[in-house]
Amino acid sequence: RHGSSAIWRSFSSSPSTTNDKSTSARRLPDDGLGLGDFVRQSQGMVETHTAETLPSSTSILSNIPEAPPSFSSSSSFHLKTFGCQMNVNDSDIVRSLLQKAGMTETDQETEADLLLTNTCAIREGAEAKVWHRLRELRARKRKAPKTQQKQKRAVIGVLGCMAERLKEDMLKDGMADIVVGPDAYRDLPRLIQQVWSPDIPVENAVNVQLSVDETYADITPVRRNPNDTSAFVSIQRGCANRCSFCIVPFTRGQERSRPLTSIVEEIRRLVEDENLKEVTLLGQNVNSYHDTSDSALEASPSSAYTMSNQGFKSRMRRMDGGYYFADLVAEVSDLSPELRVRFTSPHPKDYPPPLLDLMAERHNVCNHLHMPAQSGSTTMLSRMKRGYTREAYLDLILNDVFPRIPDVAISSDFISGFCGETEEEHEDTLSLMETVRYDQAFMFAYSMREKTHAHRTMEDDVPEDIKKRRLQEVIDVFHRKVQEKNEQVEVGKYRCVLVEGETRRSIKNSTGNETPIWHGRTDQNKRILFDLDTCPGDGNLRQFLTTHTDINSSDVLNPNLSQHTNLFAGPQVSLKNGDYAIVQVTEAKGHTLRGRLLWRTTLQGFSELGLESNPPRHAMLDQFTKDAIGSNFAVA
Repeated sequence: RHGSSAIWRSFSSSPSTTNDKSTSARRLPDDGLGLGDFVRQSQGMVETHTAETLPSSTSILSNIPEAPPSFSSSSSFHLKTFGCQMNVNDSDIVRSLLQKAGMTETDQETEADLLLTNTCAIREGAEAKVWHRLRELRARKRKAPKTQQKQKRAVIGVLGCMAERLKEDMLKDGMADIVVGPDAYRDLPRLIQQVWSPDIPVENAVNVQLSVDETYADITPVRRNPNDTSAFVSIQRGCANRCSFCIVPFTRGQERSRPLTSIVEEIRRLVEDENLKEVTLLGQNVNSYHDTSDSALEASPSSAYTMSNQGFKSRMRRMDGGYYFADLVAEVSDLSPELRVRFTSPHPKDYPPPLLDLMAERHNVCNHLHMPAQSGSTTMLSRMKRGYTREAYLDLILNDVFPRIPDVAISSDFISGFCGETEEEHEDTLSLMETVRYDQAFMFAYSMREKTHAHRTMEDDVPEDIKKRRLQEVIDVFHRKVQEKNEQVEVGKYRCVLVEGETRRSIKNSTGNETPIWHGRTDQNKRILFDLDTCPGDGNLRQFLTTHTDINSSDVLNPNLSQHTNLFAGPQVSLKNGDYAIVQVTEAKGHTLRGRLLWRTTLQGFSELGLESNPPRHAMLDQFTKDAIGSNFAVA
């Protein structure tokens, strides 16, 4: 042993990842900086670290135990997650690994033996939140009673992208005891075992090696709340785009996809065993998914990939054959007509016509597309290495997306104040937002990240006050346009809403009593608020019983609709999380909607009714609803 503290590096004997190629895991050097590292590694030229490359108080141990570690049920962990949905899914993987090893999760930090924080490194502000939490945990750990420390010292673990970016720096000043990157979660139980071991005086454990094939495809994630009717399922890890501003390729490694069959089977289990109603397919560039496993190549040997249009370029060279994203979406949507399918986060280059056509055809593939523009200026997009021009981006939305999916909602990401941004480039972004009228947007001031192309070759030269001013202008344009669009497009529409439960707010109903406000999401991923007191007729929620054949007979509602008195006279039903309900939008406040709850329904049934089409299609229903509710009913 080389001193009282050691960094536990489990490179060579890390468990091999599982896919149907049965390839063993190939590990990358710490920096994960470039293709050369991958090439050297595949040739056996893996870089090793000596004690001199690490903090002076640390050393390397290589005798990793082969037996899988296990813990008593009295060993508990607490897991807090920062960042994106991918981190949420990663936390589900960690939860699965630790529970399989015998540990129990607790919601109380003060009761946990292991305090884990899954981190985000996308922006400086995200990291600041993690540092604040780690300082709090360190202070609490130092104040713990000595008797408690002697029984089993509390361990602080840092997981995820921030762990990958900062590596051993996370150990400074006692901030963390364990540091584990996104591709090393399989090693977490053994690292914990070594830190707690009474036989080996190891104080710190680190594994931040990236992988070129780890997808955790063989691990069944354990969701924090299995009763949730929505779930995130990872289909892909890493990213190959290497945009100038982005840290993701350096914290999550090269892009690789899970086998299609493993994804479909995971979602099938969630639908059949946990009554899942909505799944979001996850990936850093989710719509570039490409399954090249042996079984996929055998089943689809001649398939070829196409990008959105000729104005887009990719930095990734693809082999022909295998399954692409549209193939996966089709398979998932076939699992159940009552399962909504979403995906995030995509890249604009990977929306080929077959994918858009599939979305237009399938009622359960949601009419919502994330189109992260980042900027509306072609010169800025070039510096960002986005692989497209303003013209190609607009052509995709205006000429490919809108004609195929008229009722689609578009969301986007925008960065203000990227390196060298001029006022003209900023104005181009504002004009793009005016043209597209986004339904949702994630807007941030630029934050320089180490290791990125921008950090190596550009200067963060836009003053902070200008960044803030430009960001505010972007936010102002978004708010103005989304309000304008929702008032024109949403108010009066019938929407199929996946009910997510009661909010903390309430309002007074017609009798003067407080009634809770409920909330849910529309097909377009817009949040909508409603209360039960607005139901038609006697104020009780009803099941929509009119047959789909009777109502959806042609381009307009059946003229005999008025004969169907059971529209409002069906049996009274209750409302619960995971139900689909028909809600008519009555008001728009920014990107949040307010509505009137009408009926409980099914996803397929609502689609067959055609209620999301143009107003003439449901004019008869509008009048029928007005007659049942009264003169205060307004139709836009």
